[in-house]
Amino acid sequence: MKQSVISGLSTKELIERLEEEQKQLVSIKLHHAVSSVENPNVIKEYRKTVARLKTEIRAREIAGLKADADKQNKD
Repeated sequence: MKQSVISGLSTKELIERLEEEQKQLVSIKLHHAVSSVENPNVIKEYRKTVARLKTEIRAREIAGLKADADKQNKD
């Protein structure tokens, strides 16, 4: 999943997508432990996608906190 697609999602969609991607990653890792996966680079891609999603969620949290702090400073 590309960063441009991730940026376009709402926060709720990001959280749902993160849960889904983490489940897929665990499933693929388990399958790979039992028998080799056809393309092991898939695991790497899922890990990167999970990291991108977590980064975007955290960036939005920080932006929200910063906006709240700016509001309080104006008052």
